[in-house]
Amino acid sequence: MKKPFLTIDGSMGEGGGQILRSSLTLSLVTGTPFRIEGIRAGRKKPGILRQHLTAVNAATEVGKATVNGGGIGSTELSFSPRTVDAGDYHFAVGTAGSATLVLQTVLPALLTASRPSTLVLEGGTHNPFAPPFDFLEKVYVPLVRRMGPRLELTLERHGFYPAGGGRFRVGVEPVERLTPLELHERGAVKGRRARALVANLPRGVAEREIKTVQKKLSWEPKDLDVEEIKSSPGPGNVLSIELEMEHLTEVFTSFGQLGVNAETVASKAVRETRGYLLSSAPVGEYLADQLLVPLALAGGGSFRATTLSRHTKTNIEVLKMFLHLDIDVTRHDRNDWQVDVKRKDNHR
Repeated sequence: MKKPFLTIDGSMGEGGGQILRSSLTLSLVTGTPFRIEGIRAGRKKPGILRQHLTAVNAATEVGKATVNGGGIGSTELSFSPRTVDAGDYHFAVGTAGSATLVLQTVLPALLTASRPSTLVLEGGTHNPFAPPFDFLEKVYVPLVRRMGPRLELTLERHGFYPAGGGRFRVGVEPVERLTPLELHERGAVKGRRARALVANLPRGVAEREIKTVQKKLSWEPKDLDVEEIKSSPGPGNVLSIELEMEHLTEVFTSFGQLGVNAETVASKAVRETRGYLLSSAPVGEYLADQLLVPLALAGGGSFRATTLSRHTKTNIEVLKMFLHLDIDVTRHDRNDWQVDVKRKDNHR
């Protein structure tokens, strides 16, 4: 029996591309077709961009789906999947658009597929407004592994905005069902690291960023690294601050931009790190958003987060449309929120 189409308002909440990506992800997992209107209506340039189109095409291929609409600039699309087909895939954004967001669109469906998959993704690996590869590798993927699947990530080439051209590979060994995850405490701090990357730019840019981190956080030289990237097609600069704790790792990132000095770039990452340390909650703002889908697919789990963004709250609403879930949000104080995910059947 065919499931009825869901109608989704792409302008709800934060009105960005995450509504489309989450809808594609959940449609693949549940087999529920949907129609979305007002895609990215909350953005200055509404409609589908190339990275969103690559995500649509990736989901179409993985789900053997039928799609109507959805070209560049389109604000409407209908998507009807048939089955999740694990296998070997290659998806290229073709610009500096985020390849990591394309991965996150199709990965959840492959985590519980019938056989292993290998994905090669090309595009932006380190660009603003998307999780950089380092965040996936150090923060997100280790937590998903705890839920059962085996995942291996390999960065083959960095891709910075605006040139793009990055490439990474992902191996997925699925499980029949994800195990719920509980993240309420950070545990003891086991390590810390600040790393400044530069590609096709003077090394001195990265050195100034690291010097700023050292001054503001009073870290020792052994915790500070400068790395020059030789293989990137274009110029780029990113500073990441990594906190390795007993129960998870968090990474805070700031990107170099034309006209923004190195000290300002470093200060932004320091500010985010300090903000995280003001709370005892283990999950940072961006991780909170990305943990929702795997917990929802596991049918349960909970975490404490430093904040819940409008982006995250919108994602919760999309999840509730596709899955029979209760997602309860409790605010303990200004920097401590708890999210509990449960199947509604558990209350009966």
